[in-house]
Parts: sequence; structure tokens; C-alpha cells
Amino acid sequence: MSVDTLWYTRCPVPTAFSVAIRLGWIDDEFAPDKIEVASLLGSAARATRESHFAHTQSGSFRHGGNIPPLWAFSEGNDVRLIALSWNDEIQVVLARADSDIRAVADLKGRRLGVPCRLHDSIDFWRATVLRGYQSALRTTGLTEKDIEFVEIPIARAWLDDSPRETAHTGSLWGAVSTRSFQREEAVALLTGKVDAIFSAHAHAADIKAFLGARVVIDLGKHPDRLFRINNGTPLALTASGALIEERPDLVARWLANVIEAAEWAKTHRDETFRIVAAESGVAEEIALEAFGDHLPDQLAPDLSDDKVAALVSQKDFLLKHGFISRDFDIEKFIVRGPLAEANRIVGSHSRLACSRWLFGSDLQAGAVPAAGKIFNGATAVAAATRWPTFRD
Repeated sequence: MSVDTLWYTRCPVPTAFSVAIRLGWIDDEFAPDKIEVASLLGSAARATRESHFAHTQSGSFRHGGNIPPLWAFSEGNDVRLIALSWNDEIQVVLARADSDIRAVADLKGRRLGVPCRLHDSIDFWRATVLRGYQSALRTTGLTEKDIEFVEIPIARAWLDDSPRETAHTGSLWGAVSTRSFQREEAVALLTGKVDAIFSAHAHAADIKAFLGARVVIDLGKHPDRLFRINNGTPLALTASGALIEERPDLVARWLANVIEAAEWAKTHRDETFRIVAAESGVAEEIALEAFGDHLPDQLAPDLSDDKVAALVSQKDFLLKHGFISRDFDIEKFIVRGPLAEANRIVGSHSRLACSRWLFGSDLQAGAVPAAGKIFNGATAVAAATRWPTFRD
């Protein structure tokens, strides 16, 4: 495979991948190879953009929810897992403020909204909602037999809501589409069609505030990590299988940038929340509520046993509920070599000691991005921020 373009895409969730892209590190790293780095979502071809879910585009990286890559691999698509990250996030069951539902036990006999996307290859949000309900019910010994699921059909597709003006960032949703993410579910709750809905990620804090909704339970705060497993916990960092096999050097270097971005985040906390908020299409205050002040300490990617076990649990859930049709050995999905090489690269030549970290991404005085690139396609005006350096 001749590599002339490396495609990237990611979900609007907090990752070191997003930090590296926003800081411009990925572009800088790959420029010597004369290889273009481009966002899938910036492509004019819908089939190319659809690869965000189906993982059909060669030479691509993605960091985001684990459901689409698990589904894609089960379908035989050429995608492999190279790392996992876990940052705790808000995962809530919401009821109307005037409802008498105050605890999970009160959900017995009630109607819970379940979205059904009619025109998407994988309905990852339906799977997310069902797993959220299942985990919530388990906290008090209830099962799906104790409640009523109410279908909420949604005709619009995910890519229909992806704004082209934010495509240069590689994140699927902007602020407008984040607000519309659960539009039909919110309407069903407000009009009394359902008694409760499930929400997660940054838009959960947003929709909670908009609806003035009561939180029945926040699984993101549950002490047992098993109850917190869902589409965003853990997040999957994947790459095309052929790319890993034929250009492992590129994959390792890309992953090394992500690892170092996670280290950068630990000492640049305010700036990290600014990036995460921009990625998620919400205000910084909402991002803080959604992910907690510990977020910058949780971005490091790895392949720890507990994260892999969580991914197996997710795969088994998807298989049991019909979201994937074929089972598979998780170890055949994972390729461990790139992470090991990336850690070696980081250990031997840390960005902590290099001029780009000390003096800014483009070696500009004070790292003020007046002329340089902030992230793919964006100008300093569009970024509306000054990226920090160790001089700060």
C-alpha cells in the first residue's frame, strides 16, 4: 500500500488524540514524509466520511467510541485496535423535574425512551442507551422485564448533522449538532411520551441543564467500574490494519504524539479543558461538569488488562443484543506492537526536552500563533486562543 494520505477522525469526546491534533503536532511530525494528513470529515465524498463508523478507508486513524470499531471488525472491515483510553464521564438517567421518579427503584413500570436511528450503518447510540439502562437497573436489582421500552424513531443520519464548517478539526459534531444530538428524545420526555431518557458525554450535562431535568442516577459516579462500561468507557484508538502492517513506523510515531499530548495535558489543565470543550461543542463550564477536574490526568492511552476486559464486556453486550452478528477473539482485534514502539520513542526522545515544546509548536516567539497553523485548516482567528508553552 502506497501511503500518500493519512486520514484521521474522532468523536467529540476528550482524548489526547484531540489534543495532539489541535496543537498541530501530528502535521508537524509527518511533514518530512511528504504525506498529507487530512480529516475524513473534510472529504466531499460521503462514503469517505462514513468511514468514521465503518472503518473502510485505508490509511486512517480514529479515536472515539468503542461500538463502531467493534462492529466494523465483526463485519470483516480492516480495522485494528492500537490503544485504549478511559476518562470518567457523566452517564445519567434523566426524568422531568415534576416527575415522581427520584431513584432507580422508581423506574419500575415506567416508560424509558430508546432511540432508533433508521438510516445509519451502526446505531451506536441505541446500544449506548440500552447499556446505560441495563447498568442503572442492575444497581437496584431490576431488569428489563420491570420497565417498558418506548421506541423513538429518528430519520436523520449522523452525517446529516455533521457541520462541514468544523470538518477541519476532524470531530464529528460542532456546537449546533451537539445541541440537536438528542432532540427527539428530549421532546419525548417533555411531552410525556416517555418517563425517562438516558444521556452521556458532554451533551448530557448540556441537555440536563436545558431540560431542567432531575438526575435519577449518574453511573459515571458509580464506585464499581463495571457499571461505567459503555461506548465512551473505554475509548478506542484504532488504525487501518494494512497501514499497521506496511508502515508501522508511521503508526508508532502517530501514537507517540498522542502519548506525549496526554503528558502535556497534565501540566496544562485549563488549556486542556479549552480543547475538550471545543471538541465537544460545549462551553468549558459544561465540559468540566461532564468530565470532572481529574480529566487531564486520565488521557494517557494504553492496553491495560482492565481496559481490555472492559472492551470484551462491551463486545459481549453487543453480541447478546444483536448489534454485532459475529463473535471474535479480542486479541485478533488488538495489535500491541505500535504501542510498545511508541512508548520506546517517547522514552528515548521526550518532547519535554525538545524545542517545540519549550518554545511553541512553530517556534514562534512566545508561541503566539499569528502566522502558523493551529490545527488542520484553522487560522489563529478561528482558533480564538493562544496555545500555551512552558514559558507560561
